[in-house]
Amino acid sequence: MILTWLYAPGDRPEVVAKALAAGADAVIVDLEDAVPASRKEYARAATAELLADRPPVPVHVRVNALDSPWAGADLGALAGLRGLAGLRLPKVTAPEQVVAVAERTGGVALYALLESAVGVERAYDIARAHPALRGLALGEADLRADLCLAGPGADAGLDWPRSRVGVAARAAGMPPPAQSVFPDIRDLGALEVSCARGRALGFLGRAAIHPRQLPVIERAYLPGPEEVSAAWEVVRAAKAMPGALALADGRFVDPAVVSAANRTLVLAERSQADDA
Repeated sequence: MILTWLYAPGDRPEVVAKALAAGADAVIVDLEDAVPASRKEYARAATAELLADRPPVPVHVRVNALDSPWAGADLGALAGLRGLAGLRLPKVTAPEQVVAVAERTGGVALYALLESAVGVERAYDIARAHPALRGLALGEADLRADLCLAGPGADAGLDWPRSRVGVAARAAGMPPPAQSVFPDIRDLGALEVSCARGRALGFLGRAAIHPRQLPVIERAYLPGPEEVSAAWEVVRAAKAMPGALALADGRFVDPAVVSAANRTLVLAERSQADDA
């Protein structure tokens, strides 16, 4: 289960090497926003060299925008490499874009990044575009600009798009999406608050742009002792008396509640494994 994704610029192999050892569940090598036009070819070649063999953790690559001059070369250089765990497709606005990439890359796991109002509106159609598409995510910096969100309360303007993408992913049978990056690498308290909000909206895990963000994200998305205790109570009660029932504290238990409790316990097992 992937909870933490760490971005690293593709034109800086030394930073990618540090990212691979930073403790993230997966690393995203970025060929797009983090790489200037003058270094696109170098970034692509360095990434292809890295992925000729399997890295120590799963590596996804964010290629350049599909309508850019570099996307075709990115896909051609990366598809089929042994160490490639997935391709992240930025600025997706239509299902046809996903289909075209899937047909070209031959079964590589794809992830669509929705970064515009059009992309969010078409989220469900994009999610159902092709079996190779394994997940959705938001690109919130671009989306903020497209939606003209500004001012101290601008983050609230993303609540609906965030929920929309989560619903679309689940309706298409995909796992819950991971949250977009938190841009302030110094304010870990604000990151924690933001993660709690994301978890309440149905996200699971988050992308990071600095290793110091990883422990905060992991703690925020793992259940606390009270949640684990409550989940065990639900599961034990359901085993003892199958069907709908009410616990002594008034909580109502039905199959959906039991399913949620089991998900909590799966996450708790990860926490215990990390502590071991």
